[in-house]
Amino acid sequence: MRFTISKESILDELQLLQGIVEKRNTMPILANILMNVTEHEVELTGTDLEVGLKTHVAARIEKPGATTINGKKIFEIVKSLLDGQDVTFEEKNDQMEIVAGESVFKVLCLGKEDYPQVPEPKFEKNIQLPLAYFKDMIDRVYYAITQEQRYYLNGALMSLKDRTLELVSTDGHRLSYTALKVEGLKVEKDISVIVAKKTLAEIRKLEDETIEFDLDDNNLFFKVGNRTLISRVIDSKFPNYRAVIPKENPNLLLISREELTNATRRVSLLSSERSKGIKFYIEKNKMRLFSSSPEIGEAKDRLDIEYKGDNLEIGFNSQYLLDFLLTVNSERVAFEIRDENSAVLLKPETEENIKNIYVLMPMKI
Repeated sequence: MRFTISKESILDELQLLQGIVEKRNTMPILANILMNVTEHEVELTGTDLEVGLKTHVAARIEKPGATTINGKKIFEIVKSLLDGQDVTFEEKNDQMEIVAGESVFKVLCLGKEDYPQVPEPKFEKNIQLPLAYFKDMIDRVYYAITQEQRYYLNGALMSLKDRTLELVSTDGHRLSYTALKVEGLKVEKDISVIVAKKTLAEIRKLEDETIEFDLDDNNLFFKVGNRTLISRVIDSKFPNYRAVIPKENPNLLLISREELTNATRRVSLLSSERSKGIKFYIEKNKMRLFSSSPEIGEAKDRLDIEYKGDNLEIGFNSQYLLDFLLTVNSERVAFEIRDENSAVLLKPETEENIKNIYVLMPMKI
């Protein structure tokens, strides 16, 4: 194997692969990337057995071949080279020689035979989604994904219907639901799959106008330009999230998103480190915020609001509240409240392209 490529052309691909390759070395070869050089291009593959990435890049090919090389080391080497340099890769006797100008590196390789098979997608369903909106939806559900033994909570539920894309996440304390109308989206039958948190994190790094989606019995495939993400299906049942979205909430509060964000940040400075709890005293046209910690002190603030309903005292985890406030764009947000003990429904006052509702459980303070 021998090929030459510019530093910039391969560095971006190697950087993306850093988020994929296995860091814990449960299997030594998972720390490597598979480098498959054909007569026309270089294909780079990384996987941790749950999530994989294949990327293709053009190069001056002198000799085809395939091997695996430590993903972190090859990235660090290429990153250290001078900008604008051409880099030549040549495999000799189970070593990869990397040459750029006067710089020469030799890195041990492992044979491609032991590298896990990464599934090949077909992309026959012709499902195209707008990437910028999809990433915005991911941002609005990402924070409510947990990492625990209940696998179905380790990702977001993605549902595809004719002209509609939905993403939902929950960690048991809050739930975020997003929906987008996609003109031209047609599916033979409704698709509902759980997409792993790591896969969503990698999608957030990609740039293009559209992302193409496909799936088989065991894997989900996302293609953006010359890059394809492969994600194992989380084979579990997502909770019935529609059942926990509160209805018939008589108390309605409207408030400036920016003012509430800033006040919550201020008052949370003296909240309990463990609970991050803030208490809200809601009355006609005003809301008082309060937090305290026996070890530090207490904080108070007051905001003007629009409110229709009974006077209420209700507590929230301040970070859970900020997660929602920092990802929506509306000038004002609405709180629909039944009482102090029931889940609260939050949403932007004005909907644009993405519908977003957030269900937040109150806390005792």
